[in-house]
Amino acid sequence: MDVRLATALLAITSAGCIDTFSGSNVQFDFGNAMPAQASIGATPKAGELPANIHFTFYAFQTDAMAGRLFEIQRFEVHRIVDLSSPCFIDVGEHVPHPGLHVSQYAKVIGEDTGISDIMNPPPGKTDQQKIDAATAVQRQMNVAALSSDTGIKVVTSASTGTYPALAADCTDTSGIPPPMCTDAAANARRLAMCQAEWQATTAGRAGHDYFEGTDRVLTQPLNGTTNGFVDGMNPVNLAPVGGAQFYVDEILEGFDGYAVYWQYDDADGDGQPDYPPSVPITDRNQIGEQLLFGKPTMPTRGIIHVHMTSLSNPALTAEAAIFANLAADNVQF
Repeated sequence: MDVRLATALLAITSAGCIDTFSGSNVQFDFGNAMPAQASIGATPKAGELPANIHFTFYAFQTDAMAGRLFEIQRFEVHRIVDLSSPCFIDVGEHVPHPGLHVSQYAKVIGEDTGISDIMNPPPGKTDQQKIDAATAVQRQMNVAALSSDTGIKVVTSASTGTYPALAADCTDTSGIPPPMCTDAAANARRLAMCQAEWQATTAGRAGHDYFEGTDRVLTQPLNGTTNGFVDGMNPVNLAPVGGAQFYVDEILEGFDGYAVYWQYDDADGDGQPDYPPSVPITDRNQIGEQLLFGKPTMPTRGIIHVHMTSLSNPALTAEAAIFANLAADNVQF
C-alpha cells in the first residue's frame, strides 16, 4: 500500500467514531387551513388563534388501562412578517437605516431620494435614486402581501416571550420607539432594544426562541427558528411553499396514534396555562384543545405515514412522515 494512503487512512481511523443521531425526523405538510396566531395584543381574526398559545405534537399509546399522551415537540405558527410587531426592523450593515421599522421603509427612502411619487420623479434625479425609490415602494407592497390573510404562514420555534411596551413618543426612552419614529436616534434605540431582547432570550430568559420574521430572507428570521412553512403560495412570486420538519430525541415507533393540540402559554411560570377569564373553568385542562389526530400506517418501508384530520373542521388536514430511529435506519440513510 502507498505510504501516503496508509497514513491518510490511519489519520481517519484515529479521529474516532462519529456519534449517530438516534431520534426521529418528523416531516409535516400542514394544509392551508392550519391556523396562524394573532399578533400580540390583537383580537384573533377568523381562522386565527390567540397570540399567547403554542402547538404541541403528541404521540399516543393505549394499554389495558387507558390511553397515554407523550409530548414530542412544541411549535408555533405565525405570519412570516408581522407589521404590528415593534421589532419588525431592518438589521445589518447592508441596510440603509438599521433599526428602522420596515413599515416606514418606503416613506424614508422617498425622503432620502427626494422622490415622493415614483411615477413623476423631480427633474435631475439619478437613475439610482429612481431605482431606490421604486424598489422601496415594491418592497412595501411585498410586505403587505406577505403579512396578509393570504400570505405565508411559517412554522416556528415556541416561546412565551414578548417585547417591552412602546414608548409614549419618539423622545421617550422608557420603551421601544413607535414605528413612526424614523430619526436616527429613535432607530438606534429601537435596534439596541430589540437586539437586547433577542440576545437576552438566547441567554435563557423567558422569551427564548421568540420568533421575529423578515421579508428579506424568508428562511432566516431576525430571531427564533424557522422549521418550515404551512402549505400555500408566496403572494410575491406565486411560488408554492410548504413543508416543515423537526428532529426529535424520541424514537417514534410503536405508537397507536399522533395528535396536534394547541394550548395557552404559561408565561408566568406557575405551572398552569394562562387562560383568559373568558374561558370557563370546566373547559380548562393541561393538554389543551385537539387540533389534528391520525393513526399511523407504513405504506413505504421505514417510513411511518400519518394522515391527520380535525374533528371540528373538515378542511383542516395534515400529512406527517416519520423517519423513526434514525440510528438504526438502513433503508433511507
